[in-house]
Amino acid sequence: MTRPLATAFLLSLSVMSGALAQNPNPIPKDPSPWKQHAMERPQPVIVTPGAPGAPVPPPSDAVVLFDGTSLAKWQGNPTVPMPARWKVQDGYMEVAPGTGGIATRQGFGDVQLHIEWMTPTPPRGESQERGNSGIFLMSTYEVQVLDSYQNTTYPDGAAGSIYGQFPPLVNASRPPGVWQTYDIVFHRPHFDATGKVTAPARMTIFQNGILVQDDQTVIGPTTNSRRDPYLAHADKLPLTLQDHGNPTRFRDIWLRELPE
Repeated sequence: MTRPLATAFLLSLSVMSGALAQNPNPIPKDPSPWKQHAMERPQPVIVTPGAPGAPVPPPSDAVVLFDGTSLAKWQGNPTVPMPARWKVQDGYMEVAPGTGGIATRQGFGDVQLHIEWMTPTPPRGESQERGNSGIFLMSTYEVQVLDSYQNTTYPDGAAGSIYGQFPPLVNASRPPGVWQTYDIVFHRPHFDATGKVTAPARMTIFQNGILVQDDQTVIGPTTNSRRDPYLAHADKLPLTLQDHGNPTRFRDIWLRELPE
């Protein structure tokens, strides 16, 4: 679920002076007949993925962001840099609830991202309170992390969703306590000299080897219970992971920077 951190970071790095007052981009309309976070929206069809395997080795041109041993490439809140305070053990990092999200020290634009994650077991809570976290491309565009195994929530907030905008094509979730994978191809938005968006962001997402977003156009920053317009920002921004109060785990995080 989206939290104020990403929005604040976006505003702080805007390339426009007085961007809020002068933003030339309209507030986006709902991309479907369903209202944002509508519980009555049809639930994604369940597809059982194959069995999990060992961590996927990074290719030779990858930027390895987490190798299982160190948070050296991460920091805390990017608006006020501080050390990342999540727990690292046994080859994974785990959200330390209450310490805040973490961000890469390096910024990125177009990328192919591989990241593996696990929600807590036994599961606690329901809907958005079960294993919630998020992966924010450019600290702004969220791919939801959630325990969506036998857990009903609003479809545009399920695992594999582009949060608050597009539900996953199918529910490809594994049970809690089992490693899951996201392979994400992200293309950043482009803006002209006035800050007007000339090409929106796009995402393709595979969850556990199953296509859940197919070159989907992102209509703007991912936000909770509202629609925000695109706001011009830098060509490269950090990748952020969310602290939503659940001890969700991550491992094997690497990406390839893509030519534009």
